[in-house]
Amino acid sequence: MSTEERNSREQGWVEAELEDSFDEELEMEIDDERVDKELRAITDLKHVSAIDRRTYFRELLKLQAQLVELQDWVVHTGYKLVVIFEGRDAAGKGGVIKRITQRLNPRVCRVVALPAPTEREKTQWYFQRYVPHLPAGGEIVLFDRSWYNRAGVERVMGFATPEQVDEFFNDVPEFERMLVRSGIKLIKYWFSITDQEQQLRFLMRVHDPIKQWKLSPMDLESRVRWEHYTKVKEEMLERTNIPEAPWYIVEGNDKKCARLNCIHHLLEQIPYGEVPHDPITLPDRVFNPDYERKVLPKELYVKEIY
Repeated sequence: MSTEERNSREQGWVEAELEDSFDEELEMEIDDERVDKELRAITDLKHVSAIDRRTYFRELLKLQAQLVELQDWVVHTGYKLVVIFEGRDAAGKGGVIKRITQRLNPRVCRVVALPAPTEREKTQWYFQRYVPHLPAGGEIVLFDRSWYNRAGVERVMGFATPEQVDEFFNDVPEFERMLVRSGIKLIKYWFSITDQEQQLRFLMRVHDPIKQWKLSPMDLESRVRWEHYTKVKEEMLERTNIPEAPWYIVEGNDKKCARLNCIHHLLEQIPYGEVPHDPITLPDRVFNPDYERKVLPKELYVKEIY
């Protein structure tokens, strides 16, 4: 094989690898936009993003590259970062979390999405089950819903008494100040969408078998109690918006813009910088002339369907 042929082949391989990497995001985008025929019959509304797809991908990849720089800096400095994602059901919290974590090391950046508390946990100090998930030095923790469940769903659905809710509001500012004093950077996002937008996203889940798992009985009940959720959200933001850990509201009707805006804002909140790296040299493969690769039984291999 000539040098020119070899270079062309290597270039083709690199392009294929890059294309495969980009396809990860494209797959998620396609998944977001799949619409069942039944849903198309229900509504003729069209959701047009303020940002075109090409620009969205370009900006997202830039921001994800910066997130990798942030990750390296967090590890290098021993920084401790907690980001809370709250908002109405189907507001887009999961989508932005996916884009943040997509190219990061899961050992450094992890997502915490706790289920309903067990009977034992219900008898504990309210914040107790969240504390074990807080970061050590050099870690990033993203809470997909958090201790603010008490101020939202637990309050609206009657899972917490008025006394427990009042106790939460009295305790949470000091709890968060303790976290900040301990060296944790705490950032809180509320994703906001309109009544109509939530309805359309719920309809998408109803008519899409791949997304029906996202629709819980609590989600359905939240439609009935929309105004109640609005009132408790407003009180929550008012009573827990402290200087040490303020709330930031992300307008979520436009998914693409919401993701970019949130990630861009997150990066602005942290004084990260470039971390020096030693140059990486790929070592040569060691060949042993006496080594013979064994032929493994065919039944060990996954059947090649595709």
